[in-house]
Amino acid sequence: MRNPQLNAKGELRHLLTIEGLPREILLQILDTAKSFLGVTEREVKKVPLLRGKSVFNLFFEPSTRTRTTFEIAAKRLSADVVNLAISTSSQTKGETLLDTVDNLSAMHADMFVVRHASSGAPFLIAGHVKPHVHVVNAGDGRHAHPTQGLLDAYTIRHYKQDFTRLSVAIVGDILHSRVARSLIHALTTLGTPDVRVIGPQTLLPTGVERLGVSVHHDMAAGLRDVDVIVMLRLQNERMRGPLLPSAGEFFKAYGLTPEKLALAKPDAIVMHPGPMNRGVEIDSSVADGAQAVILPQVTFGIAVRMAVMSILAGASA
Repeated sequence: MRNPQLNAKGELRHLLTIEGLPREILLQILDTAKSFLGVTEREVKKVPLLRGKSVFNLFFEPSTRTRTTFEIAAKRLSADVVNLAISTSSQTKGETLLDTVDNLSAMHADMFVVRHASSGAPFLIAGHVKPHVHVVNAGDGRHAHPTQGLLDAYTIRHYKQDFTRLSVAIVGDILHSRVARSLIHALTTLGTPDVRVIGPQTLLPTGVERLGVSVHHDMAAGLRDVDVIVMLRLQNERMRGPLLPSAGEFFKAYGLTPEKLALAKPDAIVMHPGPMNRGVEIDSSVADGAQAVILPQVTFGIAVRMAVMSILAGASA
């Protein structure tokens, strides 16, 4: 069965998940993003690639970085951007998700950027819209967050160049993290030989080893000689029941401190998708330190999202 994200020519039509996408598509996105970085340094920060197109941001969950960078990216591509206020939309009156999409499509939407608490919601929309309309998953439940995985991959390549020589550690709440899932798929597709997940047993998915990663419950062993450390937020809003004794205990065992960072390679970089909980998963001295590339991740996210939307807009139906 053909990947529903690709058209008959193998071009990217929707971006719903990194899982199953060929390496060539991922590299196309990363290479295109690199070409857009210079746009942010111009006096006029715009290119006309999406002029006349309408991008609708449908965020059913709170977001700061993702929603804002998508909006900036679309505007820099010269698109018309509509941010739907879900709390004041007809969803509160019982309108279904697909009826909302149909009504917005009747307003000549060309692209939907969707964040939803339910895993699979962007897939449902992608299977419903007309062939000329594109859908980007901006995070669905615990399932996927493909543009975050791509911007993390872009950040790693920017600082470390060659994926095939790297050791990458992803630390914390792997169980509830769509970011972790997307990054793992990106790294393994791009040829990273050593991807480690570190966390307590209660915050690791059953069978996560099948994704091509090694599992560690001890920070000292898991961080030793890694090139990249990706810290994750504890997603308390998705947890069901007490999975941890306390935030303090979690920080003691799995929080990234200068002492734990010293176990990695001297030139290791520290990443975090945000929002950060200082003193829970990361010490402020590390978050603000010389090895942290957390703010460049946000900057790169604009270029990556510009790349994704420009590639989708250029694909045939």
